[in-house]
Amino acid sequence: MEPGKLLLILLTSLLFSLQSIAQRSNATVFGSISGEDGQPIELANVAIKNLPIGTVTDRQGKYLLRVPANQEIILVFSYTGYHTQEKSIRIDREDRLELHVQMAINTEKIDEVQVSGRQGRNGNMNRIDPNFTNNMPDATGSGVEALIKTLPGVSSNNELSSQYSVRGGNFDENLVYVNDIEIYRPFLVRSGQQEGLSFINSDMVSTIEFSAGGFDAKYGDKMASVLDIKYRKPTEFNGSASISLLGGSLHVEDLSKNKKLSYTGGVRYKTNRYLLGSLDEQGEYDPNFIDIQTYMTYHFSDRFDLSFLGNMARDNYHFVPETRETTFGTFQTAYNTRIYFEGQEKDQFATSLGALSANYHPNNQLNLKLIASAFQTREEVNYDILGDYYLNELERDLASESHGDSVLNLGVGSFLNHARNKLAASVFSFSHKGAYNSDSHLLNWEIKFQIEDIDDRMNEWEMRDSTGYSLPYSAQEVKLFRVVNTNNQMRTSRFSGHVQDTYSVAIGKGELYLTGGLRFHYWDFTEEFLLSPRFAINYYPDWESDFAFRLSGGSYQQPAFFKELKDRDGAINPNVKAQKSTQFVLGSDYLFQAWDRPFKLTSELYYKNFSHLVPYQVDNVQIRYLGDQEATGYAAGLDFKVNGEFVSGVQSWASLSLLQTKENILGDGHGWIPRPTDQTLNLSLFFQDYFPGNPSYKMHLAAFFGSRLPTGPPNGERFQDTFRMPPYRRLDIGFSKVLIGPESQTNSKLLKQVKDLWLSLEVLNLLGINNTVSYFWVSSHSGDMFAVPNYLTSRKLNLKLTVKF
Repeated sequence: MEPGKLLLILLTSLLFSLQSIAQRSNATVFGSISGEDGQPIELANVAIKNLPIGTVTDRQGKYLLRVPANQEIILVFSYTGYHTQEKSIRIDREDRLELHVQMAINTEKIDEVQVSGRQGRNGNMNRIDPNFTNNMPDATGSGVEALIKTLPGVSSNNELSSQYSVRGGNFDENLVYVNDIEIYRPFLVRSGQQEGLSFINSDMVSTIEFSAGGFDAKYGDKMASVLDIKYRKPTEFNGSASISLLGGSLHVEDLSKNKKLSYTGGVRYKTNRYLLGSLDEQGEYDPNFIDIQTYMTYHFSDRFDLSFLGNMARDNYHFVPETRETTFGTFQTAYNTRIYFEGQEKDQFATSLGALSANYHPNNQLNLKLIASAFQTREEVNYDILGDYYLNELERDLASESHGDSVLNLGVGSFLNHARNKLAASVFSFSHKGAYNSDSHLLNWEIKFQIEDIDDRMNEWEMRDSTGYSLPYSAQEVKLFRVVNTNNQMRTSRFSGHVQDTYSVAIGKGELYLTGGLRFHYWDFTEEFLLSPRFAINYYPDWESDFAFRLSGGSYQQPAFFKELKDRDGAINPNVKAQKSTQFVLGSDYLFQAWDRPFKLTSELYYKNFSHLVPYQVDNVQIRYLGDQEATGYAAGLDFKVNGEFVSGVQSWASLSLLQTKENILGDGHGWIPRPTDQTLNLSLFFQDYFPGNPSYKMHLAAFFGSRLPTGPPNGERFQDTFRMPPYRRLDIGFSKVLIGPESQTNSKLLKQVKDLWLSLEVLNLLGINNTVSYFWVSSHSGDMFAVPNYLTSRKLNLKLTVKF
């Protein structure tokens, strides 16, 4: 059976099984959660203590939860900035209990403006429960990014990378913030094999918010998405540790006795040697990635505190290739490529970040903050790899004894790849942020000054030979297939900021909120001054059915950093202007009940009009910009997501995205062509379940389907990138068993300190599908080019032990 059909049957079986799941013996508890002022609290957590069962409140503060019947349980009500409450209940089978809770503000956790429940719902930021990061089966161990990949509008065709594209944008168009600090990635990474740990340490995360477009002016100058992360400020001692075949982690957090100093820190180690062993390219893989982070806060008083965020990461990738054998083609035309290697690759990526934040909040309405941060990266990519390849046609006759064997040699050749690339970059920034909240207004502002110092040195070339002739062929001299030799130094500064106001409009029925903002940006390298107005309208009608509507958009302009300035040969083009996008997003939320449990259907229609685009080509995760070209373009699509308790007490969701994005390169005469991220259809699913009567046994499933992406020949012109790769299909599944819980009885003094201990078994790429990430192009004797697919990882098992103390 074809893997795609098997995936469809499996997902269909899961959906049909929901009807029987709904019949489990349970009872119902429902009610509402509000603050001291009586205003409803949206997205408050309602959970059963010591069980993986819970839900969140809707925009009216209401909740509904199916709970185990005929037993004593404890409900836990929690929300950031409020005191956690616990209620002990017991309900008979299929009875209904109404329970309303009023939560008090926890003044020890106030470090930002306190926003009322209604105003806190504004914008189109999607809040995600960070506890889901413990459950997601994932090959990268990224946690947060693995969750983001399951959201509508988000696509990723590489399980070895934590990077993702959003609504037709590339990796460089995504904003990531941790505690208001913009996060940068290493710049010279070429493939998922080299990529180390994501900056975000999921063990330290308190809140996750994400927007796939149409975000507010308070977020920075990029065109695709924003991921806003807040690290936790602990109130007591906690810790966790994990170890698996892919690495390990350790994190601790605590609060001083006088409650002045809080700190959380973590160390992580990752090695994907085990996964890389399943690639077609065999050899000695030696990747080692380590990351250390800390977040500390000292409270001088209830009104003033000082915070420090620090990170150091050291990524080393060493690879000695030996052989590679890849079979590809169709049943009618099957081919085989065999390559023998000599040489090695050694890469190093050393990054560090430090940020100091002074936060002053004289009252619950006003917050003032000063932030100073420094980011530094030192990167080296060094390789000399010689390869000799043989391209053969395979016997296709099933009745033949030589079926699958080589019957015709189509081509032989060799290649020599060389690189000595070095990059040193430093980014220093100083900013002031503020927020003021009144009964009907929420005002935000920021002013930021940034200095960038970049030293980019590349010496990279590729030599190719086919049937004894170098490519490109010349009768007079031996020419290299590709050469990049640069020595670029840049020291520039930027000045940016924003002002934004959210206003509550009094209307007869329902609630209406208007948000307007203006960003500005000036970069002295191009001497370009940008103004970006943005808006958002949120309407919550007072209907019997629970709907919410929103319209957002405006101008989203992305000035170049330095990669966008470089052409194919690495030369800097000083005339590159900021890429511009005018966006409009129309969305709705519909809250409903099925099987006596809450569900939410989210829909968004969007359109983006691009100008001053810098065309680019993608190879694995490497983006090569064509800085000497300019294009116009557009992206349009529909996103859908349904989430809720498909299984009583645990959240799952499914996402569907439709997209078309094209560009027209000015002056090339080839008209509209698909952009490299033109993926028509994208499906993703995150599904959770537990064993009836024994929730200590759990199952977590992540499934992905992405339709065919465009690509093209090496060193080809951009208009040639219209060949489509096969679709991306992947299913990861994990099973876990809680070995020790809070209520477990033990005589061991050591085990008494353990709050949770569980063992997980993950089956990565359950269906064993060969997904293509890029192509290696070879030539036949006749000069024809053949695209040999670079396959991603095959099926692998991962065993993981996690403890919380």
